[in-house]
Amino acid sequence: MGWRFAVSTLGMPGIPVREAANTASAHGCEGLELRVHASEEVHLGLPGRAVDDLRSLLSGQGLAVACLAGYAKVCRPGPDGPVIGELRALIELAHRIGAPAVRVFPGGDGDARSRIEAVLDDLRDSGVRLLLETHDSRPTGAAALAVVEPFGDPDLVAVLWDAVHPWRAGEEPAVTREVLGRYLGYFQVKDAVGRDDPTPVPPGDGAIPLSECGELLRSWSGWISLEWEKAWYPALAPIDVPLRAAAAWFRRYTLPE
Repeated sequence: MGWRFAVSTLGMPGIPVREAANTASAHGCEGLELRVHASEEVHLGLPGRAVDDLRSLLSGQGLAVACLAGYAKVCRPGPDGPVIGELRALIELAHRIGAPAVRVFPGGDGDARSRIEAVLDDLRDSGVRLLLETHDSRPTGAAALAVVEPFGDPDLVAVLWDAVHPWRAGEEPAVTREVLGRYLGYFQVKDAVGRDDPTPVPPGDGAIPLSECGELLRSWSGWISLEWEKAWYPALAPIDVPLRAAAAWFRRYTLPE
């Protein structure tokens, strides 16, 4: 299958999916990573008619949904019930929209096992994959792997490798790639000023060793998505600026030499 290129709507906060789809298509993307948030067009509990309209819109643009980027925190402290409920709602929405995967966060130091176990049948029945992002309390590949590996099925529960967080936590890309192995389910290409400054910059303009990441991923197949954190950094440049850079990085490793 090789690589497939997408862009996250995190970089287009508040923008209708139709406009985001136009931007994605203009830059050669095959898909959209849809942020699932109460402030966005795509949110938990989206009515059936709205889901049908989204599917029709994206199909008409020739775009796939690469992933639903949810905010469930599988390791957060507290009772299991609310987390399991949020996971089920996210998985159901992914199934209805036609997304192959949902992104979740660790969000704490709790035990995620019972929560993920509770939704394994939901994942199997819907054909949706759960992706734990290298983020917050589990920023490295090794830390994220420790959460998902006990389930023993990377087609069901795997890791989303965010290019920034493992490196900022001291784990070099070669280590992240080796540690994750077959549990690598998705890659977010992004860049930042440095280890001590997470401010996003267009891919290639910062300190993240993206050239090394590209080489390490040559033999891997899956979705690669630009995540531009404009929702959290409103002063950042419009999405077209980093998307041009990400598309150039993508082509460097996918076009015949």
